[in-house]
Amino acid sequence: MNIFRLTGDMTHLFSVLVLLLKIHTIKSCASISLKTQELYAVVFATRYLDIFSDFIPLYNTIMKLIFLGSSFSIVWYMRHHKIVRRSYNKDQDTFRHFFLVLPCFLLALLIHEKFTFKEVMWTFSVFLEAVAILPQLVLLQRTRNIDNLTGQYVFLLGAYRGLYILNWIYRYFTEPHFVHWIPWISGIVQTLLYTDFFYYYLDSWKSNKRLQLPA
Repeated sequence: MNIFRLTGDMTHLFSVLVLLLKIHTIKSCASISLKTQELYAVVFATRYLDIFSDFIPLYNTIMKLIFLGSSFSIVWYMRHHKIVRRSYNKDQDTFRHFFLVLPCFLLALLIHEKFTFKEVMWTFSVFLEAVAILPQLVLLQRTRNIDNLTGQYVFLLGAYRGLYILNWIYRYFTEPHFVHWIPWISGIVQTLLYTDFFYYYLDSWKSNKRLQLPA
């Protein structure tokens, strides 16, 4: 554990709390992509297969349970809550997210550190997380006007991955033989996908105006 890892975890946690705050208090999921939330549910379900079979430190166990529970709760709210689901931008959230799943799975079968079920599923989750934000970013480009909570949610998600890259750099220089190319490359790809959003988010914050993305 180091300051970059801890800050990254807390930023990731805050992003989920911001989204849950929007859903529970405003009873709205406007500008939130159900496709992205479903992909994150798959990411956590396949990544945390070890939670009931291996010894995991208490901190990791709590964080894994939080992300598993929150991701499936968000999907349930957006699909089934009688008020929340009415605000879902179904007509604009049309990214074919399942076309991301198969390539990531096939890539995990080809590129992995060890050919075991858990390891392949973990690798698949890493690849899928790298592109899971795509439906959300496409939806924001289509809706143009973005409310503050949605903007903060996406910004915190991107910041979490950026902080994890700093964590990897720190560990590379402080821990012997710390080399993990799969999460490193996937994390860089994931962070690059946020670059355009970061620019417009920071510009809107600096100018004190509503966040808008170009079509």
